[in-house]
Amino acid sequence: MITKTMQNAINKQINAELWSAYLYLAMSMEAEAKAFKGVANWFFVQWLEEQDHARIFQNYMNSIGAKVILHPIDKVETEWDSPLEMFKETLKHEKDVTEMINGLVHLAMSEGDYATLSRLQWFVDEQVEEEENARDLIDDFSRAGKDFAAILELDARLGKREHSKPEPLK
Repeated sequence: MITKTMQNAINKQINAELWSAYLYLAMSMEAEAKAFKGVANWFFVQWLEEQDHARIFQNYMNSIGAKVILHPIDKVETEWDSPLEMFKETLKHEKDVTEMINGLVHLAMSEGDYATLSRLQWFVDEQVEEEENARDLIDDFSRAGKDFAAILELDARLGKREHSKPEPLK
């Protein structure tokens, strides 16, 4: 049985996932405004993924009879100097999310909440992927530097990213 402490922690994480979605939507809109349509697409897909992450937690809470409580979403940054700066912010943010997920894992372990621990394993693995993707894009944009052709090529590649429903929602 899930404790009230664990329920509160998961509700906090749901809100954090929705804040993440809001951040990535802001990045998408900023990239679009600066004519980086591929970068805008990448962040739009990321927006969808973060909503999926919140939904996975919501579904889990509903499946165990716990109440989902939503809170207002705090303001996010809305301006960045370049796609490189956006991806640097993305990596910083994803590291923060990893810490939050690790905190949930620690709480579930300390409470002997094996059902929640099992659900959290997907998020642990997902965070490894999220950080790797951000690091790779930082490397790509850093290598491109001010080479406009290289930046356009990266932008075109990012425009091909498509959203796919994560396994826990299938």
